[in-house]
Amino acid sequence: MKTPEELNGEDDKDELAALDALEKEASEFNKDAEIDRILKAFRLDAYAVLNLQPGVPDSQIKIQYRKLSLLIHPDKTSNASAPTAFDRLKKAQTELMDPKHRTHLDECISDARMLLIRERKLTTDSAEVKEPDMEFLEAWRKKTVEVLVDAEHRRRKQLKAQLQEEGREQRKQDEEVAERKRRREHEVKWEESREDRIGSWRDFKKGGVNAGKGEGEGKQKKKKLKVLG
Repeated sequence: MKTPEELNGEDDKDELAALDALEKEASEFNKDAEIDRILKAFRLDAYAVLNLQPGVPDSQIKIQYRKLSLLIHPDKTSNASAPTAFDRLKKAQTELMDPKHRTHLDECISDARMLLIRERKLTTDSAEVKEPDMEFLEAWRKKTVEVLVDAEHRRRKQLKAQLQEEGREQRKQDEEVAERKRRREHEVKWEESREDRIGSWRDFKKGGVNAGKGEGEGKQKKKKLKVLG
């Protein structure tokens, strides 16, 4: 028969096991929630993917990335979407650490803010702009999406035109190379047939001389026959 102390010890173990299970469940829930948030974030906005506000220092970007990457790492969760979310997180961090890309993103966000201010006939001194509420911030976020999408369309259009121009230039270069190759081959064949051409010309000249002699003899015979007659 177990003593009261042994029974209490077993109860403590059961409670700890239950707490561990709850913590594990809560941890998995947090991981799933964060993965879902990342996948739903607008992927052209790296700030949104990392859940950061524009203008944060590089150090904050690194800290946030490390925290989230450890939370949703595919090796630490069974969520099937973890690899995709992790890749997007990594891409967002890389973009924000790239000065050129980050400058472009900051400019798009700033342009979206100014467009929203103009649409609402406000100024930068308006209270709604200086101390934006949740409604203004949400409208700003939506306007940022529009600006980023428009910028991405322009970028792809320019890239397509550039690729087409490069393709035309490449075809032109290929045609020039092919033409030079044809000329070289023609020159080689012409040079290789030189002896044949010279031999043919000699035969032609020789045949012409012999033909001339025959015609002369014929004329002389005809003339002689005419005199005899």
